[in-house]
Amino acid sequence: MTDTPIRLLLADDHPVVRAGLRAVLETEPGLVVVAEAATAEAAVARATEGDIDVVLMDLRFGRGMTGAEATAAITARPGAPRVLIVTTYDTDADTLPAIESGATGYLLKDAHPDDLTAAVRTAAAGRTTLAPTVADRLLNRMRMPGAALTRREIEVLVLVADGLSNRAVAARLHLTEGTVKSHLARCYTKLGVDSRTAAVATATDIGLIRRR
Repeated sequence: MTDTPIRLLLADDHPVVRAGLRAVLETEPGLVVVAEAATAEAAVARATEGDIDVVLMDLRFGRGMTGAEATAAITARPGAPRVLIVTTYDTDADTLPAIESGATGYLLKDAHPDDLTAAVRTAAAGRTTLAPTVADRLLNRMRMPGAALTRREIEVLVLVADGLSNRAVAARLHLTEGTVKSHLARCYTKLGVDSRTAAVATATDIGLIRRR
């Protein structure tokens, strides 16, 4: 076992959350919080300085870059620190982009402190830790790939849930209106529904998109 501490960066836009994470983590031997970031952009910049082993990253920062985008930017660099997502969101619309962006682990903020510290050590070692609800959902997607929505289909449904028309969704995602209709048609088939409203309701109920 090495005596070298695991150096952490806390990235969250809420000072109280950062303080809580620091209080938990700094009581653990071998863990040291060396920096904090209140925005995703600041986290990306700080993570490049070479003295961070694990970034604890929230997903939503109010404005600007998202946590998933910051994760992609951080992990794209050679020798990058590991990124452990620590958030309140566990829908497919949140977990899939984060994992695809290169996150090593995904934990929810209601996790027990022992689980948090264990996840940090696991991430530092390059291994994956997933919150049980996230792991269950990913396993279900693997078991039933035909029923799983793609990332793009989820993006379309999220915008539909926000009240956007097909034309507005197309403009937002840089697609044709016909492509949006095709995505929606596949969503209807996979979810066993026949309308936009039913698709949004069903996707929300089973955790594919977030309740607003």
